[in-house]
Amino acid sequence: MLSSRKILTLIWEYLAVTLGTLSYTFAWEAFMIPNNMSSGGLTGLCTIVQYLTGGVIPVSVSYAVANLILLIVAFAVLGGKFGMKTIYCIALSTLIFNYLPDVEAIKSLPGHFLYVPERFMIPIIAGVFEGLGIGVILRYGGSTGGSDIVAMIINKFWPVSLTKAFLILDSIVITAILIVPGNTFVDMIYGYLMMIMFSVAIDFLQTGQKSSVQVMIFSDRYRDIADSLISMDRGVTALSALGWYAQADKKVLLTVCRKKHLFEITKMVKAIDRDAFVSIAPVNSVYGEGFEEIKTGLPKAKSKKDYVSI
Repeated sequence: MLSSRKILTLIWEYLAVTLGTLSYTFAWEAFMIPNNMSSGGLTGLCTIVQYLTGGVIPVSVSYAVANLILLIVAFAVLGGKFGMKTIYCIALSTLIFNYLPDVEAIKSLPGHFLYVPERFMIPIIAGVFEGLGIGVILRYGGSTGGSDIVAMIINKFWPVSLTKAFLILDSIVITAILIVPGNTFVDMIYGYLMMIMFSVAIDFLQTGQKSSVQVMIFSDRYRDIADSLISMDRGVTALSALGWYAQADKKVLLTVCRKKHLFEITKMVKAIDRDAFVSIAPVNSVYGEGFEEIKTGLPKAKSKKDYVSI
């Protein structure tokens, strides 16, 4: 039975990913699609399909079908790594992509409030809205699927980092805008411009969620916290320490995780011990299971868990 506090937290998290999804879809339906622009990711590919079919296959249809296929493949290949928030975000995005095009007032077109006469500014504004939206979704444990799933599948079978996989996929999709009749090299540049602004915005919000951090936890309830970390598939090491002021023996928990998982860890620690002292420091070049492979020229080992024990 969930406590009222946990219920309120869950409601807040779903409200946050809902607002993030609205921001993400708004970027496309208000700025990019009305101006026949595209960028990377599955959404960019779906807009190209819409342009090529003259609107016969709208974004909402191709987006829903593609994500459904990708989720089925992902569950078969990667296992159950996608929670309810991801499914919720995909379903909500599909609904918004279906109904938002009918709202003419939000479109950045001449005569409307959001009209931007400087065409090069459109992908910049859209990139900020999309980056902030996706950043919020990721921060609260959700995902919009699409290229995220494809990149994870590629990473599972080939020694290609997720960052490189995203870059390759986005570059292919952005370049594909040139197959739409009437589009030129400038249209492709607009796509890259949106991708750059998206990256800047999401990095600003997430502060590098794909990088790693070292977390040190000082708490008298270290056993409960350590057990919770293990139940979350996180590696943890208990270090012996001496509190110099009280001259008392202490235990300090040390764990390394991806920044995208930092929120769930700090939330768990606070739930167990509100007075816990937590130190978080960025780290570089983390090698081992769940992180990067040491570059030796040998085949990449398959990772099972996203944690490390020191």
